[in-house]
Amino acid sequence: MTLTTQILMAMVAGAALGVLIHLTAADIAFVQSAIVDGVFEVVGAMFVSALKMMVVPLVFVSLVGGVTALGDLRTLGRVGGKAVLFYLATTAVAISIALSLAVLTAPGEGFQSTAPMAEIELKAPPALEQVLIDLVPSNPVAAMASGSMLQVIVFALLFGVAVSAAGEGGRHVLNFFNDLNAVIMRMVDLVMKLAPIGVFALIAKTFATQGADVLSPLLGYFLVVIGALLVHSLGTYSAVLYLLGRLDPRVFYAKLRSVLAFAFSTASSNATIPVTLKATEERLGVSNSVAAFTVPLGATINMDGTAIMQGVATVFIAQVYSVDLSLADYLTVILTATLASIGTAGVPGVGLIMLAMVLGQVGLPVEGIALIIGVDRLLDMLRTATNVMGDCMVTCLVAKSEGALDEAIYYDKQAGVTRSAAVPARADV
Repeated sequence: MTLTTQILMAMVAGAALGVLIHLTAADIAFVQSAIVDGVFEVVGAMFVSALKMMVVPLVFVSLVGGVTALGDLRTLGRVGGKAVLFYLATTAVAISIALSLAVLTAPGEGFQSTAPMAEIELKAPPALEQVLIDLVPSNPVAAMASGSMLQVIVFALLFGVAVSAAGEGGRHVLNFFNDLNAVIMRMVDLVMKLAPIGVFALIAKTFATQGADVLSPLLGYFLVVIGALLVHSLGTYSAVLYLLGRLDPRVFYAKLRSVLAFAFSTASSNATIPVTLKATEERLGVSNSVAAFTVPLGATINMDGTAIMQGVATVFIAQVYSVDLSLADYLTVILTATLASIGTAGVPGVGLIMLAMVLGQVGLPVEGIALIIGVDRLLDMLRTATNVMGDCMVTCLVAKSEGALDEAIYYDKQAGVTRSAAVPARADV
């Protein structure tokens, strides 16, 4: 049994148990305190922490090695330029799809909810000039400690360039980083062996807490967001892979099942970085020199799924408050959400902050966000999976354009497959 199969089975079992607990034991204090808030919470949180533990060292070490492998600054600038362009373009397409579907289906018309509105607290988004200033870390160690990914990326890029320019001394440093990267990837393997248990706990906790009844007043909004996510994930990404990359999208989706399961269960693109890097390199055949740069960059600035939520939520809230949006308003939403995907990167509660910015630009009440907060956790899991899928798609596209994609690995069904823990430790086929 492959690890992917185990993870998918754990997701289904966790969802089923969570819904069962919500339906039959929601009022039993012992079950809620000992199992839901006890076992599930502890195991799930430990698993996510184990993933996050490896993010900064893995990104830093991989990126230093990747920069030196690229050879020169012109190649680095070309790869970075392509990645940013594709990320922004797919985000603009994503929110355009969301706005179109929301306008056609009108999920907010006739909306009535007897449930009390949730309270919401939003931190003010940083100013653009502050975002630019914060790109350069005054203390790289503090940046790593706080997990400020854009600052870690910038420092790793500068460090990698310096290693390349340092001659013989730089080669000694690079050898050390290559060995360290191999050790960290082995740590990823060890954590991934525990993935089915962690995924089961995370999914069970979510569904035991949320249940299915949270969807009933917002079913229309929920379904439109899911529809837009599916159209973008399966339609846009397939078209781009086939038309621009000349790659079979069916292979792409088949090889990302375990990565998407991680993204869905953790609801965190950053926490999924170790798994995404491993999959893009070992399963999809992308060179480390490209993947080490585009994957962490995408986890930081690529927010296709979040943009879709913002587009549908904007139309939904406008319909609830009976506000007519003009064509200029829709264009403003597209532009604001696309640019905000970079401007608010790394800020806690980034999806809601971005939505607050979008609503403010078109004159809608920010308080309307409280209407949709009830289902935001479940949608957050779905849109994170879309975000991570977009990271992998752009990574493959950039690698193909740079001649850094091994198509023999891409089309090899067994490449990078990890078997269950019952087989010997070296389980990669």
